[in-house]
Amino acid sequence: MEEISDERYSIADEAIYDAFFLILKEKELDKITVTDIIKKAGIVRSTFYNHFENIPALINAIEDKTINEIFNLMESFHAENDYDICKSYFLALCNYTMKNRYLSDILKSPRGNNFFEKTMTMFHDYVRHITNSVMPSKHSKQEFSYMVAGSIGSTLGVLHKWSRENFEVPAEAVAEFMTQTFMTGMLPFMR
Repeated sequence: MEEISDERYSIADEAIYDAFFLILKEKELDKITVTDIIKKAGIVRSTFYNHFENIPALINAIEDKTINEIFNLMESFHAENDYDICKSYFLALCNYTMKNRYLSDILKSPRGNNFFEKTMTMFHDYVRHITNSVMPSKHSKQEFSYMVAGSIGSTLGVLHKWSRENFEVPAEAVAEFMTQTFMTGMLPFMR
């Protein structure tokens, strides 16, 4: 019985998230209401409140979910010297950014301090973990950590620019550019 409850809970969570993203296409973030979400999700008000205290709590959960999904993408990336693996990773990141309306809106707007603070903390922990788990041959761990941080920063910069331009350039072209940048900048540090 508990599995059914967990499944129902997950399905309701996803319906709420999906409704939020659909409404975000129509309304500004600060104009979204619980009523908007329950109508779009096809749920009752009590279901929303069983999952989230209010809209800020929902936004916080969406931030955390987005950060976890980005981190999972990063954790799965083991490029080595493979151009196709790099491009596949950056294409997945581009597609994720286009699909996640909240992320693309945050990337192109001046708001989102809480999200970026959480993200930067996660990136800092990731860089520290990666730096401690590899032994670069020609470069010190400090040099390597700065290169990883630079690679993350340039990726965020490209995604910011691309989001601000409403994804006019095809995802494949952006992924190609990020791959070339990574291959020429980061991979020499990994050899």
